[in-house]
Amino acid sequence: MAGDVLSQAEVESLLGEMEANVQTARQQTPGAVQPTASMLAASRSRDKIIPYDFKRPERVGKEQMRALQSLHEGFGRNFGAALSALLRTIVEVKLTSVDQLTYSEFVFSLENPSCFNVLKAEPLEGNLILDINPSILFPVIDRLLGGGKESGPTARRPLTEIELRLVSRLTNLFLIELHNAWENVVELELDVERVESNPQLVQIVPPNEVVVLISFELTIGDTRGMMHLCIPYNAIERIGNQLTSNTWVSYGKSGASEQSQQRIGRQLSRSMVEIAVQLANARITTADLLRLRVGDIIATDQDAGHPLTVHVENVPKFHARAGAIKGHKAFQVESVVPVYVEAEEVEAPAAG
Repeated sequence: MAGDVLSQAEVESLLGEMEANVQTARQQTPGAVQPTASMLAASRSRDKIIPYDFKRPERVGKEQMRALQSLHEGFGRNFGAALSALLRTIVEVKLTSVDQLTYSEFVFSLENPSCFNVLKAEPLEGNLILDINPSILFPVIDRLLGGGKESGPTARRPLTEIELRLVSRLTNLFLIELHNAWENVVELELDVERVESNPQLVQIVPPNEVVVLISFELTIGDTRGMMHLCIPYNAIERIGNQLTSNTWVSYGKSGASEQSQQRIGRQLSRSMVEIAVQLANARITTADLLRLRVGDIIATDQDAGHPLTVHVENVPKFHARAGAIKGHKAFQVESVVPVYVEAEEVEAPAAG
């Protein structure tokens, strides 16, 4: 048996002879195409080609997807806190995914019946979709009606008129927090146009149109369910340059614009404030206070001509003099109370 085993030199010799025979056969075959350097380079470059699915084109850039994820992560925390206050129990809202897919894939992935809300979001074009899964919807309704933590089996039926009114409290809260989350990008005016139970009967965009699907998982006790926000690509196409990580970070660093200052000033100018005038101060004993009767006079050390102090929301703001106008008690502002700022002590230079 030992004589049947080939040595390493014999194996290499056989392989070399076989390769030479193959090359000779190729040269003798008429019409055979010999590999060139360009063909070899093309075969190597073919390994770097990435397959592209025309049924699921990725029209939303990675920067925009990251910005949408950061935006709705904060929204989920705020919406969870607001929903906990509404239901008076701990509700956890967690962002699970931000994906882009076709509208038909989104619709056929939902349960039927479901709570399918068609939203109007001006100034964005078209409609948005808010879908609430029945597995979390009916426990929320039960909680709004005074139920406990334990809920019965999930019903598989469309919502009644009374249940739709109760669900509107949840959707309105969702829209309020969504408006607050998007206000740094665009001021959205959100409203529910209609509510459907069968998602397949609603077509806001063509079936092959790309949409961004933002999914949230709601947890109430031992109950879990999903909420989906569907944003068509044509709705955010015009504001795509504002949905980038660079511009998103810059919102927190940019200063207040003149328009925002004027808007805040107009809002504050209509605010009501309390004004009180301090006439004088006096100190008396508790025994004298108990003996006071109607008509008694309390003497003060303040001169009648001394300016009075005007307090605005308990903060001294003006000096004024008391008077009367058209039969009403009044005061006339004479000066503004200076605001003193504690200055740092600076050593005086020594006299030369």
